[in-house]
Amino acid sequence: MIVMEANNITTHKSVIRTGLPSATWRKLYQGIDPSKSTRATVEDSIGMLEARSEVDKALAELNGLQSSFRLDEAQANLEGMNQTMASTLFYGDATTEPEKFTGLAPRYSSLSAGNAQNIIDGGGTGSDNMSVWLVVWGKNTIHGIFPKGSKAGLTQEDLGLDDAYDSSNRPYRAYKEYFQWKCGIALRDWRYVVRICNIDASNLVAESSAADVIKLMTKAAHRIPNMAMGKACFYVNRTLNEMLDIQAQGKATYTLMTGNDAAGQPMTSFRGIPIRSCDALLSTEARVT
Repeated sequence: MIVMEANNITTHKSVIRTGLPSATWRKLYQGIDPSKSTRATVEDSIGMLEARSEVDKALAELNGLQSSFRLDEAQANLEGMNQTMASTLFYGDATTEPEKFTGLAPRYSSLSAGNAQNIIDGGGTGSDNMSVWLVVWGKNTIHGIFPKGSKAGLTQEDLGLDDAYDSSNRPYRAYKEYFQWKCGIALRDWRYVVRICNIDASNLVAESSAADVIKLMTKAAHRIPNMAMGKACFYVNRTLNEMLDIQAQGKATYTLMTGNDAAGQPMTSFRGIPIRSCDALLSTEARVT
């Protein structure tokens, strides 16, 4: 995700183009009507995710491994915050939970909405559906936002040694840490996100009346006006990623490519677009209608 500084403290206002200027075929000695593009202002909110860590002093100092033990506890906090942030990125809805920011699913939630051409129906009708997301991250497409005048990403503050309290409100000495992450997303151009929804999980795993995920992803790629506008990426959950690999092996030509990303980690791609596995994506989505 590309992340940019917001133009406000708790929100970010974007001006998006909703219509293009008209042009006129002109005859000699004939004038033309002036025209201009139409625009709309959209305001996206920023959420504040926080966590605190309290490690019993006696436990942290066992065997003289205080620093490494506290680091292990900090890693657990970071993993928990990462998972919460990923879940909000897809499913957060500020209209029902105003402390969060609005993620992608509420923005792509109706097959009859104005952005319905970028919502592809996978055919599932039950309540065990999954989605594939194609996102093209860019400064003019969709990007993360953080408050004006602050730092991007997660911040950590060591609060040192202090009193902590058990469930009976009895004090004990503990090392404390504080974590904070202020983030949201700004959708500048809805054409650069595609949701493939209603993929029936049980049918896909059983390989019976299963959605052809490769075909659906091909359709999704063709809904993007210009891949060069940013960094494109597919997001799937682990179940879908596994079945996608199995489906691809049944094709006449193996359609997935494997290799390593810039960090040397294994990566699968489709049509040159990386496929990322995200545990925040559910297998229990309601049907999108």
